[in-house]
Amino acid sequence: MPYTGHCHCGAVTFTVAADAPTDAMTCNCSHCHAKGLVLTFVPADQFALDSGADHLTDYHFYKHAITHQFCRTCGTQPFALGQSASAPMRAINLRCVPSIDIDTLTITKVDGASF
Repeated sequence: MPYTGHCHCGAVTFTVAADAPTDAMTCNCSHCHAKGLVLTFVPADQFALDSGADHLTDYHFYKHAITHQFCRTCGTQPFALGQSASAPMRAINLRCVPSIDIDTLTITKVDGASF
């Protein structure tokens, strides 16, 4: 069943053509930790940006391997663009998906600060 998400102000909306995840990850790198991101990853072809492309701005840091996408209006990061070993991926910030209860997810902690 697809799920949808949006930035805080609602200018950026997206749909993921997959079942809602039951697990997610958090990372202690300086970026994820400061933002409080709770992430799941989906193949790029399961992700659709429904509105707000003109509201997005990019942020890169460290190796510049991930394109963090922020709403220019509210500053929320609803997703990021990246690459797995074999295909383009999207990192979905599950805090931007109203139908997902973060407290019910199995969370894997990643030590991104050590990368």
